[in-house]
Amino acid sequence: MDLDAIKSRLNQLQNTTTNSFWKPQPGKSQIRIVPYLHDKSNPFSELFFHYSLVPNKTVLSPLSFGRPDPVQQFADKLKGSGNKDEWIQGKRIEPKMRTFVPVIARGEESEGVKFWGFGKTVYQELLGIIADPDYGDISDSTTGRDIVVERQTPAEAGNQYGKTTIRVKPNQTPLSDDSAMLQKLLETQANLTELYNEPTYDELKEHLSGFLNPQDSTTETTKEPEMVTTEKSSNVEDDFEILFNSEPCGRGVLVPSFFRHTSFFGEINVK
Repeated sequence: MDLDAIKSRLNQLQNTTTNSFWKPQPGKSQIRIVPYLHDKSNPFSELFFHYSLVPNKTVLSPLSFGRPDPVQQFADKLKGSGNKDEWIQGKRIEPKMRTFVPVIARGEESEGVKFWGFGKTVYQELLGIIADPDYGDISDSTTGRDIVVERQTPAEAGNQYGKTTIRVKPNQTPLSDDSAMLQKLLETQANLTELYNEPTYDELKEHLSGFLNPQDSTTETTKEPEMVTTEKSSNVEDDFEILFNSEPCGRGVLVPSFFRHTSFFGEINVK
Protein backbone atom coordinates (compact mmCIF):
# COMPACT_ATOMS: atom_id res chain seq x y z
CA MET A 1 0.00 0.00 0.00
CA ASP A 2 1.32 3.43 -1.01
CA LEU A 3 0.74 5.49 2.15
CA ASP A 4 2.11 8.67 0.55
CA ALA A 5 -0.43 8.40 -2.26
CA ILE A 6 -3.23 7.84 0.23
CA LYS A 7 -2.16 10.85 2.29
CA SER A 8 -1.96 12.95 -0.87
CA ARG A 9 -5.45 11.93 -1.94
CA LEU A 10 -6.81 12.63 1.55
CA ASN A 11 -5.29 16.09 1.46
CA GLN A 12 -6.88 16.72 -1.96
CA LEU A 13 -10.31 15.72 -0.70
CA GLN A 14 -9.98 17.86 2.42
CA ASN A 15 -9.04 20.89 0.35
CA THR A 16 -11.74 20.45 -2.28
CA THR A 17 -14.32 22.59 -0.50
CA THR A 18 -11.87 25.36 0.35
CA ASN A 19 -10.57 25.54 -3.21
CA SER A 20 -14.09 25.72 -4.62
CA PHE A 21 -14.84 29.18 -3.25
CA TRP A 22 -13.64 32.64 -4.17
CA LYS A 23 -13.44 35.41 -1.61
CA PRO A 24 -12.56 39.01 -2.44
CA GLN A 25 -9.37 40.23 -0.81
CA PRO A 26 -8.88 43.81 0.37
CA GLY A 27 -8.52 46.10 -2.61
CA LYS A 28 -9.86 45.57 -6.13
CA SER A 29 -10.35 42.29 -7.98
CA GLN A 30 -11.74 41.62 -11.43
CA ILE A 31 -14.01 38.63 -11.94
CA ARG A 32 -16.49 37.23 -14.42
CA ILE A 33 -19.74 35.42 -13.68
CA VAL A 34 -19.79 32.13 -15.57
CA PRO A 35 -22.89 30.31 -16.88
CA TYR A 36 -23.66 27.63 -14.31
CA LEU A 37 -23.25 24.13 -15.69
CA HIS A 38 -25.80 22.62 -13.29
CA ASP A 39 -28.52 25.24 -13.84
CA LYS A 40 -28.14 26.97 -17.18
CA SER A 41 -31.29 29.02 -16.63
CA ASN A 42 -29.95 30.82 -13.56
CA PRO A 43 -26.36 31.16 -12.28
CA PHE A 44 -27.49 32.24 -8.80
CA SER A 45 -28.06 29.70 -6.03
CA GLU A 46 -29.80 30.72 -2.81
CA LEU A 47 -28.83 28.62 0.20
CA PHE A 48 -29.81 29.01 3.84
CA PHE A 49 -27.42 28.55 6.75
CA HIS A 50 -27.44 28.52 10.54
CA TYR A 51 -24.54 30.64 11.77
CA SER A 52 -25.09 30.66 15.53
CA LEU A 53 -26.64 27.25 16.11
CA VAL A 54 -23.33 25.42 16.64
CA PRO A 55 -20.31 27.35 17.97
CA ASN A 56 -17.70 28.04 15.28
CA LYS A 57 -19.61 26.07 12.68
CA THR A 58 -21.90 26.91 9.77
CA VAL A 59 -24.79 24.49 9.31
CA LEU A 60 -26.73 24.14 6.06
CA SER A 61 -30.51 24.36 6.42
CA PRO A 62 -32.75 21.94 4.52
CA LEU A 63 -34.88 24.96 3.66
CA SER A 64 -32.33 25.40 0.89
CA PHE A 65 -34.02 22.47 -0.84
CA GLY A 66 -37.60 23.09 0.22
CA ARG A 67 -37.45 20.61 3.10
CA PRO A 68 -38.62 21.30 6.68
CA ASP A 69 -36.15 22.67 9.21
CA PRO A 70 -36.99 22.09 12.89
CA VAL A 71 -34.92 25.10 13.91
CA GLN A 72 -36.94 27.36 11.64
CA GLN A 73 -40.13 25.89 13.06
CA PHE A 74 -38.94 26.63 16.58
CA ALA A 75 -37.79 30.13 15.56
CA ASP A 76 -41.23 30.84 14.11
CA LYS A 77 -42.76 29.76 17.40
CA LEU A 78 -40.54 32.13 19.36
CA LYS A 79 -41.19 35.03 17.00
CA GLY A 80 -44.91 34.49 17.32
CA SER A 81 -44.88 34.47 21.12
CA GLY A 82 -45.50 38.19 21.54
CA ASN A 83 -42.40 38.41 23.74
CA LYS A 84 -39.67 40.77 22.49
CA ASP A 85 -36.73 38.76 23.86
CA GLU A 86 -38.06 35.52 22.42
CA TRP A 87 -38.59 37.27 19.07
CA ILE A 88 -34.92 38.31 19.14
CA GLN A 89 -33.92 34.74 19.97
CA GLY A 90 -36.06 33.44 17.13
CA LYS A 91 -34.46 35.85 14.65
CA ARG A 92 -31.05 34.81 15.89
CA ILE A 93 -31.42 31.09 15.31
CA GLU A 94 -33.43 31.13 12.09
CA PRO A 95 -31.38 30.34 8.95
CA LYS A 96 -29.99 33.20 6.89
CA MET A 97 -29.85 33.27 3.12
CA ARG A 98 -26.55 33.50 1.29
CA THR A 99 -26.34 33.62 -2.48
CA PHE A 100 -23.64 31.97 -4.56
CA VAL A 101 -22.63 32.44 -8.18
CA PRO A 102 -19.90 30.71 -10.23
CA VAL A 103 -17.05 33.04 -11.17
CA ILE A 104 -13.52 33.12 -12.47
CA ALA A 105 -10.95 35.58 -11.17
CA ARG A 106 -9.08 37.36 -13.92
CA GLY A 107 -5.45 36.39 -13.92
CA GLU A 108 -6.35 33.13 -12.20
CA GLU A 109 -8.36 31.44 -14.94
CA SER A 110 -6.21 28.33 -14.67
CA GLU A 111 -7.64 27.73 -11.18
CA GLY A 112 -11.03 27.15 -12.75
CA VAL A 113 -14.53 28.17 -11.74
CA LYS A 114 -15.17 28.94 -8.08
CA PHE A 115 -18.23 30.07 -6.13
CA TRP A 116 -18.53 33.57 -4.75
CA GLY A 117 -20.92 33.89 -1.81
CA PHE A 118 -22.46 37.21 -0.81
CA GLY A 119 -25.32 38.79 1.09
CA LYS A 120 -28.51 40.57 0.17
CA THR A 121 -27.00 43.94 -0.79
CA VAL A 122 -24.64 42.61 -3.46
CA TYR A 123 -27.29 40.15 -4.68
CA GLN A 124 -29.87 42.89 -5.21
CA GLU A 125 -27.35 45.05 -7.00
CA LEU A 126 -26.35 42.25 -9.38
CA LEU A 127 -29.99 41.40 -10.14
CA GLY A 128 -30.72 45.06 -10.80
CA ILE A 129 -27.84 45.28 -13.27
CA ILE A 130 -28.89 42.15 -15.12
CA ALA A 131 -32.50 43.39 -15.25
CA ASP A 132 -31.28 46.64 -16.84
CA PRO A 133 -31.58 46.29 -20.65
CA ASP A 134 -28.42 48.38 -21.03
CA TYR A 135 -26.50 45.48 -19.47
CA GLY A 136 -28.55 42.29 -19.75
CA ASP A 137 -26.90 38.91 -19.28
CA ILE A 138 -23.46 39.85 -17.99
CA SER A 139 -22.60 36.15 -17.65
CA ASP A 140 -22.83 35.43 -21.37
CA SER A 141 -19.62 33.73 -22.47
CA THR A 142 -19.37 35.87 -25.61
CA THR A 143 -21.05 39.22 -24.88
CA GLY A 144 -20.89 39.35 -21.09
CA ARG A 145 -19.01 41.81 -18.91
CA ASP A 146 -16.42 41.60 -16.19
CA ILE A 147 -17.07 42.91 -12.69
CA VAL A 148 -14.69 44.90 -10.53
CA VAL A 149 -15.13 43.93 -6.88
CA GLU A 150 -13.69 46.25 -4.26
CA ARG A 151 -13.31 44.99 -0.72
CA GLN A 152 -12.75 47.37 2.16
CA THR A 153 -11.50 46.14 5.52
CA PRO A 154 -13.49 46.97 8.67
CA ALA A 155 -10.98 49.71 9.46
CA GLU A 156 -11.36 51.21 5.98
CA ALA A 157 -15.14 50.93 5.97
CA GLY A 158 -15.52 52.16 9.52
CA ASN A 159 -17.71 49.25 10.59
CA GLN A 160 -17.45 45.78 12.09
CA TYR A 161 -17.67 43.74 8.88
CA GLY A 162 -16.03 45.74 6.12
CA LYS A 163 -17.71 46.61 2.84
CA THR A 164 -17.95 45.08 -0.62
CA THR A 165 -18.86 47.16 -3.67
CA ILE A 166 -19.17 46.13 -7.30
CA ARG A 167 -18.83 47.89 -10.64
CA VAL A 168 -19.69 46.27 -13.96
CA LYS A 169 -17.22 47.05 -16.75
CA PRO A 170 -18.84 48.89 -19.67
CA ASN A 171 -17.20 46.87 -22.42
CA GLN A 172 -18.52 43.50 -23.56
CA THR A 173 -15.78 40.87 -23.64
CA PRO A 174 -15.56 37.12 -24.17
CA LEU A 175 -15.12 34.86 -21.19
CA SER A 176 -11.91 33.59 -22.80
CA ASP A 177 -10.15 33.93 -26.16
CA ASP A 178 -8.72 30.45 -25.72
CA SER A 179 -11.23 27.89 -27.01
CA ALA A 180 -9.78 25.07 -24.89
CA MET A 181 -9.90 27.23 -21.76
CA LEU A 182 -13.43 28.33 -22.60
CA GLN A 183 -14.60 24.73 -22.90
CA LYS A 184 -12.93 23.85 -19.61
CA LEU A 185 -14.58 26.75 -17.77
CA LEU A 186 -18.02 25.95 -19.13
CA GLU A 187 -17.89 22.18 -18.76
CA THR A 188 -15.80 21.60 -15.64
CA GLN A 189 -17.63 22.98 -12.64
CA ALA A 190 -18.41 21.64 -9.19
CA ASN A 191 -22.02 21.21 -8.12
CA LEU A 192 -22.53 23.73 -5.33
CA THR A 193 -25.03 21.62 -3.41
CA GLU A 194 -22.53 18.75 -3.24
CA LEU A 195 -20.00 20.92 -1.42
CA TYR A 196 -22.14 21.05 1.72
CA ASN A 197 -23.45 18.27 3.91
CA GLU A 198 -27.16 18.59 4.54
CA PRO A 199 -27.99 17.60 8.14
CA THR A 200 -30.96 15.39 8.81
CA TYR A 201 -34.05 16.59 10.64
CA ASP A 202 -32.96 14.68 13.75
CA GLU A 203 -29.44 16.10 13.61
CA LEU A 204 -30.84 19.62 13.55
CA LYS A 205 -33.02 18.77 16.54
CA GLU A 206 -29.89 17.72 18.41
CA HIS A 207 -28.11 20.95 17.42
CA LEU A 208 -31.07 22.96 18.65
CA SER A 209 -31.20 21.02 21.90
CA GLY A 210 -27.51 21.76 22.47
CA PHE A 211 -28.09 25.43 21.71
CA LEU A 212 -30.94 25.65 24.21
CA ASN A 213 -28.99 23.66 26.82
CA PRO A 214 -25.31 24.59 26.28
CA GLN A 215 -24.28 23.05 29.60
CA ASP A 216 -25.36 19.65 28.26
CA SER A 217 -23.70 20.05 24.87
CA THR A 218 -20.95 17.62 23.97
CA THR A 219 -19.27 20.02 21.54
CA GLU A 220 -15.50 20.20 21.88
CA THR A 221 -15.28 23.97 21.60
CA THR A 222 -15.23 26.07 24.73
CA LYS A 223 -17.11 28.95 23.15
CA GLU A 224 -20.78 28.93 24.04
CA PRO A 225 -23.51 31.04 22.43
CA GLU A 226 -25.19 33.66 24.57
CA MET A 227 -28.72 32.80 25.53
CA VAL A 228 -31.64 35.16 25.86
CA THR A 229 -33.42 34.43 29.12
CA THR A 230 -36.74 35.89 30.19
CA GLU A 231 -39.47 34.95 32.63
CA LYS A 232 -41.58 33.67 29.80
CA SER A 233 -38.74 31.67 28.26
CA SER A 234 -38.71 29.37 31.28
CA ASN A 235 -41.15 27.35 29.19
CA VAL A 236 -38.83 27.14 26.16
CA GLU A 237 -37.68 23.61 26.98
CA ASP A 238 -41.30 22.48 27.33
CA ASP A 239 -42.16 24.17 24.04
CA PHE A 240 -39.18 22.42 22.47
CA GLU A 241 -40.59 19.05 23.48
CA ILE A 242 -44.04 20.03 22.21
CA LEU A 243 -42.56 21.12 18.90
CA PHE A 244 -41.16 17.68 18.23
CA ASN A 245 -44.22 15.80 19.42
CA SER A 246 -45.18 15.86 15.78
CA GLU A 247 -47.17 13.91 13.29
CA PRO A 248 -46.49 13.62 9.56
CA CYS A 249 -48.98 15.29 7.26
CA GLY A 250 -49.47 15.57 3.50
CA ARG A 251 -46.63 16.18 1.04
CA GLY A 252 -44.06 14.81 3.47
CA VAL A 253 -43.95 17.95 5.61
CA LEU A 254 -43.69 17.38 9.33
CA VAL A 255 -46.24 19.55 11.11
CA PRO A 256 -46.01 19.77 14.92
CA SER A 257 -49.15 18.75 16.75
CA PHE A 258 -49.45 22.13 18.47
CA PHE A 259 -50.12 23.67 15.03
CA ARG A 260 -53.52 21.95 15.20
CA HIS A 261 -54.61 23.53 18.45
CA THR A 262 -55.20 26.96 19.89
CA SER A 263 -51.92 27.42 21.75
CA PHE A 264 -48.79 29.44 21.23
CA PHE A 265 -49.74 30.29 17.64
CA GLY A 266 -53.50 30.06 17.80
CA GLU A 267 -55.23 27.99 15.17
CA ILE A 268 -53.34 27.44 11.94
CA ASN A 269 -54.90 25.74 8.97
CA VAL A 270 -52.60 23.15 7.44
CA LYS A 271 -53.25 22.31 3.83
